Amino acid sequence: MKLKAPETIFSTENFCPGCGHGLASRLIGEVTEEMGISEKTIAVVDVACCSFHIDYWNYDTIMAAHGRDIPTAVGVKHVRPENPVFAYLGDGAAYSIGIAETIHAALRNDNICVFVINNSVFGMTGGQMAPTTLPNQKTATSPKGKDPAKYGTLNIMPMLENLDVAYLARGELVGAKGMNQCKTMIRKAFEKQAAGMGFSMVELLSPCPTNLYMTPLKAREHVDQEMTKFFPLGEFVDKGGNK
Repeated sequence: MKLKAPETIFSTENFCPGCGHGLASRLIGEVTEEMGISEKTIAVVDVACCSFHIDYWNYDTIMAAHGRDIPTAVGVKHVRPENPVFAYLGDGAAYSIGIAETIHAALRNDNICVFVINNSVFGMTGGQMAPTTLPNQKTATSPKGKDPAKYGTLNIMPMLENLDVAYLARGELVGAKGMNQCKTMIRKAFEKQAAGMGFSMVELLSPCPTNLYMTPLKAREHVDQEMTKFFPLGEFVDKGGNK
């Protein structure tokens, strides 16, 4: 177990206690450092909670307009094909305002990595209902609980897994086992890009204690016991692997 934080991370001080963003930051930093690609990696981050990384990661980092991280990363990869490039965004950015960009990058099999933090709400703007909000979940805009018949709950994996993409996986930022699995998935995504195989996306289920109105411990339990019912964990596409 590594006790020393990767040199690619300066801080995670502004994240709420129990938030998964700091954990994801650490895992991405560890992977790029272990692969020896930190100096060449270019990150594209979304606004809101994701935007803190422009000061936290020691990468060349671009902050895109909300939900436009993926096409921005695609553009960067086209002009800097020798650099590892990844987009880092939340589920609201990836599956609401940016859903078209997510789908078409996968359809084109663009050679980038996408890391999506799914905490089932719009985190920075007050905890509003998102496409990933669970049925009957109470949020700032669904105080009586989300109506599943009216709004549904979006699971992106079945939408993308039949496309010609390199890698699709989902892990949870909960517990040692979950963290190790997430790290393996992040590494695989970078490896697929290095091999020129195309689009890789890893969704990371994340606690958001502030907007779930839970303690950090309860938020972790919620991710593990409730979110995984609607967002199954695992690898859904692994081009060149066993899937």
